[in-house]
Amino acid sequence: MVFRLIIVLFFFSVSAFSQEKYIKHKISKGENLTVIAKKYGVKAKDILEANPNAPKILKLNSVLLIPNTNSTSAIKSSETIANATPGLHEVQSKETLWGISKKYSVSVEDLKKANPSLETEGLKLGQQINIPYNSVSVSEKSIDDLKIVTDVEVIVEVQPKETKYTIAKKYGITVAELERQNPFVKGKLPVGYVLKIRTSKQKAAAAQRLDASKPSIQVAANTSSQTEVSKEGQQNELSSSAVVLEKSIDDLKIVTDVEVSVEVQPKETKYAIAKKYGITVAELEKQNPSIKAKLPVGYVLKIRTSKEKADAAQALIQNVAIKDTLSTPNQHIQIADNSEFNRDSSAVIKVSNHSDLINQLIINATENIGIRYRSGGTTKAGFDCSGLMISTFSNFDIKLPRSSIEQSRIGMKVSSNEAQKGDLVFFRTNGRGHINHVGMVVEVLDGEIKFVHSSTHGGVMISSTKEPYYARAFSQVNRVLE
Repeated sequence: MVFRLIIVLFFFSVSAFSQEKYIKHKISKGENLTVIAKKYGVKAKDILEANPNAPKILKLNSVLLIPNTNSTSAIKSSETIANATPGLHEVQSKETLWGISKKYSVSVEDLKKANPSLETEGLKLGQQINIPYNSVSVSEKSIDDLKIVTDVEVIVEVQPKETKYTIAKKYGITVAELERQNPFVKGKLPVGYVLKIRTSKQKAAAAQRLDASKPSIQVAANTSSQTEVSKEGQQNELSSSAVVLEKSIDDLKIVTDVEVSVEVQPKETKYAIAKKYGITVAELEKQNPSIKAKLPVGYVLKIRTSKEKADAAQALIQNVAIKDTLSTPNQHIQIADNSEFNRDSSAVIKVSNHSDLINQLIINATENIGIRYRSGGTTKAGFDCSGLMISTFSNFDIKLPRSSIEQSRIGMKVSSNEAQKGDLVFFRTNGRGHINHVGMVVEVLDGEIKFVHSSTHGGVMISSTKEPYYARAFSQVNRVLE
């Protein structure tokens, strides 16, 4: 009896030791040893040593043992449970992959890895899809459930000379957390960019008191015939528990912000209007939800901005009106933010606000994720690959040629190692030796280029040059903006 007990205890201890020493990882599409090692914070050679019988070319869905570097078994067990039992989500009407990824705080790429059929079939109404999560997301979710009565989301516009560090410190979060909540600010932090910051109600109130202690500029009684002080204030997308705080924040803002009525003129774009009033295209659409699809000529927009920016815009309008009376028609042409523009189609378009424009292009393109593929399509009813590029760039007064092969002839070719966000990336996917597919670079990391494009199999999505299909079909990268 004692002997049997010793044997049982021995096998139990060996089992427990193996569970603590290794984590099982199921290989997903596009993963390699380097990617997996970085994910778990270990070295590639450590994975090889733990898997001596693993083939040199990793097979999809095969399992690797990953050396566990964590100090407690509690963290490991929660990771194992999280990876083994992902949540489910039922696809609702008009839902997109991008919207679902935001809802569950996961990436579109992770959703595709957890649901391989999405690559070829796309989303279907009523479909049950797996929502991947790890121990961090599980703990974050439970923490968020507890914080719902205390946490709020505040809208913050970046002011001149402000840095990520000063903003993060003001709202009691880290720079890393600020970047996680606002993925498009990992590079430069443009003045006027609108951040969404989730923090505790107490920290948000403290930050507001700090702003309120600074000298404020009172709004003049008569700003212009088109300008009036808004009584409602900017609507922050806060939880219901933050309504009181939101109202107090708006009461403080009312002395500096104004609401301007703007009638859309022929050939005006969202980008041109937003820039004129010192806000982003996303903020313009948020304040005027009905223009997300189309911007009709004659439509009256309501734009909330600072008094200084409203006055500057009004002065600009008056100056243009004076010039128009003194010049002949069609003498003044504005192209892409008054930028230098060489009419040689092969030239690079030089823009003065390069970083901000690139971020806005990416936001505009990725908002279409989930929209179906449509041959010849250039609208939200469906896009083909070059149609998505045309639609995205035209929203910012930049005109591209119609086909992918024509687009490959503009700008300046750069090597894949020099690729940057906003560059166009081209492929030869038809086996005929000429370019027939295009996308826009949204991220470059360790030689991997991620790009947004409209695929014949899945519609608008984000893919990677590390995927075997696109690695084989890769042709070139062109820089069209500088």
